[in-house]
Amino acid sequence: MRILFLVQGEGRGHLTQAISLGQILRGAGHKVVGAMVGTSPGRNIPSFFQEQIFAPVHHFAAPNIIYKAHGGGMNVGRTIATHLAHLPKYLKSLHSIHQTVKQINPDLIISFYDTYGGLYNLIYRSNIPMVCIAHQYLLLHPKFIFPEKSRVNQFLINLNSRSTSWMSAKRLALSFREMHSAQKMNITVVPPLLRKEVTRLIPQKGSFILVYMTHHSLSKQVIDWHLKHPDVQLHCFWDNAEASEEFVFDNTLTFHQINSEKYLRMLATCRALVTTAGFESVCEAMYLGKPVMMVPVPNHFEQECNAIDGVISGAGVMSRSFDLSVIFDYLPKHIDQSEKFRNWYLRGQEMFVREVADFEKSIEIRRKMQSEI
Repeated sequence: MRILFLVQGEGRGHLTQAISLGQILRGAGHKVVGAMVGTSPGRNIPSFFQEQIFAPVHHFAAPNIIYKAHGGGMNVGRTIATHLAHLPKYLKSLHSIHQTVKQINPDLIISFYDTYGGLYNLIYRSNIPMVCIAHQYLLLHPKFIFPEKSRVNQFLINLNSRSTSWMSAKRLALSFREMHSAQKMNITVVPPLLRKEVTRLIPQKGSFILVYMTHHSLSKQVIDWHLKHPDVQLHCFWDNAEASEEFVFDNTLTFHQINSEKYLRMLATCRALVTTAGFESVCEAMYLGKPVMMVPVPNHFEQECNAIDGVISGAGVMSRSFDLSVIFDYLPKHIDQSEKFRNWYLRGQEMFVREVADFEKSIEIRRKMQSEI
């Protein structure tokens, strides 16, 4: 089959999931014919995606989260106001997606939680089936455990998840651990998607703590803790476009620009990972047997859900701030779940190929009809 990807460009997780699934699908004889990726001002698509997706990449303007200065978390009011002001631009993006789909004419579209996925199906009524993949679809599962007193946030995030997958043929919910699928919600629970580069790493227990943050404004919290504990070796990855490739703060704190190969190499050799509760980062750490401290970005309900789910799955501990003392208190209590996690992950390749193969018969019929026309 000829498969076109539609990928949310915010953060690293959806991009690496697309790379991983591309590797699986090509191994099964399918062809990834393109990847449409949303971009926005101040958010650069990491170079590793262009290098490793092995397909033409098409960019379009997309909404993104706007953060407060100095690590204050998500700026909800400014995010909403900015999106409303740029509505005409986003409608043009939707049209651009449609033109790209028409030009490429794929057999199947796979959307990685892109904002436009459901809207595209709803407005353009394409006869090309769409499969939607994301950890967020697990939050629609009746057995998912949410933070306490969060009914409004539950409604909003699940409304968004439904909107990204309106009229989709399938929802594949990525999960830290095995769970029964929820067919009434059109949800199939599947293992995480990890790039082959992760599975080839040989983990070693190092002495430094690795930090990964979704936005460089959060670095203030790390620096504040570091100044009180200058003897602890820290390596941090951030997205600060104004900084050099490697910014040495002092002898024990170094900031690195996001670099896939370098990050994974350091993840394999660190003592523990501190991250802003992105699903993909936690999965990579679990595969390598690294304890994780998950720090949800303030006002980012999805990350709070990720952190709770990660704790339940044995990934590590949750913290409300980058107080790294929390991970040091937790380390003696950590139970390595890497073997259990790897066994679940290894079932993924067969499951993904099977889920996609369900469309082959109907696609052959559609091809035949088009050739006759």
